[in-house]
Amino acid sequence: MKLKTQTPPIFQETTVPASTKLAGLSALVHSLAIQAPVRKPTCVSDQHIRGSRRNEESWIVFDKRYWPGDTFADHLTFALRHEDLDLLILKRVFEAVPQSEFQHIVRATPTGIQARRAWYFYELLTGRTLAVDDAANAAAIDLLDPNAYFTGKPRLSRRHRVRDNLLGTGRFCPMIRRTKALTQFLELDLSTKARETVGRTGAHLVARAASFMLRSDSRASFEIEGERPPRNRLERWGRAVLQAGKNRLMPDEIIRLQHILIEDTRFVKPGLRPDCVFLGERDHHGDPLPEFIGARPGDLENLIGGLLEANDRMRNDGIDPVLTAAATAFGFVYIHPFQDGNGRMHRCLIHHILAERKFTPPGMVFPVSSVMLDRIDVYRTTLQSHSNPLMPHIDWRPTPGRNVEVLNETADLYRYFDCTTEAEFLYSCVARTVEHDLPREIDYLRRHDEAIRRIMDTVEMPDRVAETLVLFIRQNIGSLSKKRREVEFKKLTDAEVTLVEAIVNDAFAGF
Repeated sequence: MKLKTQTPPIFQETTVPASTKLAGLSALVHSLAIQAPVRKPTCVSDQHIRGSRRNEESWIVFDKRYWPGDTFADHLTFALRHEDLDLLILKRVFEAVPQSEFQHIVRATPTGIQARRAWYFYELLTGRTLAVDDAANAAAIDLLDPNAYFTGKPRLSRRHRVRDNLLGTGRFCPMIRRTKALTQFLELDLSTKARETVGRTGAHLVARAASFMLRSDSRASFEIEGERPPRNRLERWGRAVLQAGKNRLMPDEIIRLQHILIEDTRFVKPGLRPDCVFLGERDHHGDPLPEFIGARPGDLENLIGGLLEANDRMRNDGIDPVLTAAATAFGFVYIHPFQDGNGRMHRCLIHHILAERKFTPPGMVFPVSSVMLDRIDVYRTTLQSHSNPLMPHIDWRPTPGRNVEVLNETADLYRYFDCTTEAEFLYSCVARTVEHDLPREIDYLRRHDEAIRRIMDTVEMPDRVAETLVLFIRQNIGSLSKKRREVEFKKLTDAEVTLVEAIVNDAFAGF
C-alpha cells in the first residue's frame, strides 16, 4: 500500500523543517488523516546530518540515509524501529488501514522482528485476529526494549513468538521511557533512605513528624485546587490518606475513598459521573471555554477497569512503586471520572500505592502535595503537556445547561499515554520529601523540644505557654516583639526574655 508522501508545509500546527519529508508516525498520521497528536514528529532530511539525527525545535530530523520508502509498511517499520511507541496512534492507524494490508506484511516476513511486533500490537489493540498462521518457531522477541522502557514481566505469546512486557493491557496501557533522570532516581533507593531516617529517630518523634507532614499534605492538596477548607474537610482528607493502601484498589474502594473526601453530596453525584466534565473558564455568557475535557461518561467504567487492571499488573510485576503511582494516579486524573474531587483523589492514589507497596515507612505520609504546591507551575505544565495536545482531537459542543457534550469517539485518548514526564515529576517530589522535608521536620522537632526543655528549666511555665513563646520568637526572627512582651509575656523580666531568646536562637542555629 503506497502512501501519499507529499509533505505539507505545516503539520499539526507546526512548521515542517525545510528540505525534509515526513516519516514514520508523522507520515502515517498525515497520509491517513488520523485524529491523534504526534508528540515527537519525525522527518527525514534531503541532506546528510552529522550524527545521523538532530533535534530541530519540536522535530526529530534524520539523515537522508534513513528514508524508509513510500509504502505503508515502510513507514510503520520506521516508526517501530526509530520512534517512541505511541499506542494511540498505532491503534488509530490499524483501524484506518484494511486488515488485508497487515496480513500481507506478516506473510511477507513472518519471522521479521518488526512484522511480529506490529502483528501483536494489531491484535492486542484492535481485538481482531489476522487470517495468518501462527509464527514459525523463531526466537521469541521482547515487545518493548527493556533498555529503552520500563517493562513488566514478559508473557510469551506463542502465536506471535513475542514476549508481552507492557505495563498494562489493551484496555489501558501507559508507557514509561527509561530516561537518565528516572534511572538516577531509582539508584537513590529513596524508600531505604526514608526508613533509615525514621530508624534513627525515636518512635514518639516519628509519630509527631508523621502528623505534621499529614497536615501539611492535607492543606496543600486543597490549596492546589484553590480552596481553603474548614478543619473538618482537612480531617476527612487525613482519614482518607491514612487508610491508603489498607484495601486493594478496586472500583468500590475508589468510591469509598471519594465518600470520605466529599461528605456532603447534595450537589455532587457520588461515583462515576453521568455527564461530561471540563476544566477551564466560561465566557461572559457563562458558556464553557474548556482547556481540557474528561472522558465521555459511557467510557468511564471501561477506562477505570482498564486502569485498575494495569495497576494490578504493575504491582504483580514488581514495577517500581513511584512509577506505578505516577501511571495510575495521572491516568486517573486524565480520565477525570468524578463530578468533583478528581484532583484530590489523584493525589490520594499516589499515597495509596506508595503505602500499599511499602515504599513509605509505616504510618508515614510523604507530603507530595506540599511539594506539588511549591512547584505548582511545573505541576500544571506537566498536566498540560499531556492534555493540551488532545484538545484539537476532541469534537465538542456546549449544552443548554452550559456544560459540554463530546461528539466523537475519544476513549483511546485516555487509554494510552506516555507517562515519562509525569513519572519524572513525581519522583522529584518524592526525592525532595525523603532527602529534605522528612529529615528537616525531624530536625525541627528535635530543636523545638530542646528549646522547650531549656526554657522550662529556666522559667517555670506550662508546655503550651513555652511553645507559644518559641513560636513568637521564631516568627520575629529571633526576638520577642515589644507587643508580645507587653501583652502575653509581660510577667517575664528583661533578663528572662534575653535568656529565653538566646536559648531559642541557640537551639535553631543553622536551621
